Amino acid sequence: MKTSEYLIKSINGGDNKIFRELYGNEPAELKRHARRYETLLRQFEENFGKKEVEIFSSPGRTEIGGNHTDHNWGRVLAGAVNLDNICVAAKNNKNIIRIVSEGYPRFEVDLASLAPVAAEKYTSAALVRGICSRFKESGYKIGGFDACIDGGVPKGSGLSSSASFEVLIGVILNELFNDGKIDPVQNAIIGQYSENNYFGKPCGLMDQVAIAMGGLITIDFKEPANPVVKKVNFDFTSTGYSLVITDTGGSHADLNDEYASIPADMKAVAAELGAKVLRQVTLDQIIEIAPRIREKVGDRAILRAIHFQKDNQRVVDQVNALERNDFHAFLEMVVESGYSSYMYNQNIFAVINPREQGVSLALALSELVLKGEGAWRVHGGGFAGTIQAFVPKNLLEKYLNTLEHFFGKGACKTLFIRHQGACKVEL
Repeated sequence: MKTSEYLIKSINGGDNKIFRELYGNEPAELKRHARRYETLLRQFEENFGKKEVEIFSSPGRTEIGGNHTDHNWGRVLAGAVNLDNICVAAKNNKNIIRIVSEGYPRFEVDLASLAPVAAEKYTSAALVRGICSRFKESGYKIGGFDACIDGGVPKGSGLSSSASFEVLIGVILNELFNDGKIDPVQNAIIGQYSENNYFGKPCGLMDQVAIAMGGLITIDFKEPANPVVKKVNFDFTSTGYSLVITDTGGSHADLNDEYASIPADMKAVAAELGAKVLRQVTLDQIIEIAPRIREKVGDRAILRAIHFQKDNQRVVDQVNALERNDFHAFLEMVVESGYSSYMYNQNIFAVINPREQGVSLALALSELVLKGEGAWRVHGGGFAGTIQAFVPKNLLEKYLNTLEHFFGKGACKTLFIRHQGACKVEL
């Protein structure tokens, strides 16, 4: 624990090793983050008084390979990014967690009762209570703390701000009360448990694991209760490429049925082969049975089943390419995955509103600029929202100008894969 004055001095305007590891080497970015931290430290003092504190960082994440594969027990490739939620926290020697986060109402969670509270559903308080409950059930220590959070992972950005918050709370509890002994994957599983059982959203585990681990990771969900997590040995920052996420501005409202149709279609095909999910069958089996089941399950379901099988294998091939340092082959497979999502998985625009095709337009513009030199694909669930592109330095300015000409200034976020997962920031 250190005083705010000591930490501000150690931040040194962003000129320090840990900031360069978290945020890169661009002087303007380092100074911007220094201001974030200094403002948050002062905000903590205004809300909770002068105390010795700790600082924490929890990144966002990006899905890189395996689009809509996890819910059918498939494989994914994901990475932590350099947009993060940061937090200043300190024990308060009470049995209450008190959190202030800009843009959200201040809230408290009394640890005397850790049962789900119906009125808290879909709130941050529910997530905190659920995480504390699971910590305690797992034999870990919990306790009261005060915290101020700066949410640098934008809500609705497709970079998983909710999972970043969950893992952040887990890291705070881990460091303040458990001497940092809890494994990152266990922290991720606890966050998922809270989101499923307290917040009320049936999410998978990819987001939390990518955020907790940092860097590039691949996850195999063949046994969903015991996913196999592997760190991918590849230095993205050495490629000279930027990872650009573009928000196309489309609304996710009224898309629940569209999202739900994807796992439903895939599982309908699996069921015709006596299986629960597509991971339990092969592409050859699907092709063999397809003519007999077209009328029953629909052609779209068969196309989505083909997408699953190809994209699930593609994750393995992408990891192999990265580990042998063949970035060109990796980029080609990113494009292949994007085409597969477009043609087979069909999650690029909503059939209920074909006039709105922001994702389709962003992908078309990306191909115009990047074909032969970069890669582009839908990002996350699809239908609306964001796309992802890998852009070489010589085309970055042109790419940003082209996409923001259509979607507005600030629609593009230029990122990189950061090595550090959710962590205590040691200044």
